Amino acid sequence: MKKIPVSLILLGSIIVGVGLVAVAMMTGILPMRDVLTGFYTFVFGLVVISILAIIGAVFFGMYISHRIFSTRQFTTFEEEMLKMKEDVEEIKRKLED
Repeated sequence: MKKIPVSLILLGSIIVGVGLVAVAMMTGILPMRDVLTGFYTFVFGLVVISILAIIGAVFFGMYISHRIFSTRQFTTFEEEMLKMKEDVEEIKRKLED
């Protein structure tokens, strides 16, 4: 059985912790008495969400680029450009002769 990386466990625990704090705040278990505490909580949540969004965007970009490059077929535009290149080379040869 594969061993789970420590970084994945740490990231998962951070996500679960932020989720539990958010649920506790919404249900009223964790009161927001101090404005400064609320501000720090907001900034912490914003930073965590931003980091996760960047990581998700990188993985999504990798997935999309893999899908694009894995087809290994020319598009119709590329095929037309290759035909046009052959035609231009043929015309050059005729002009040189």
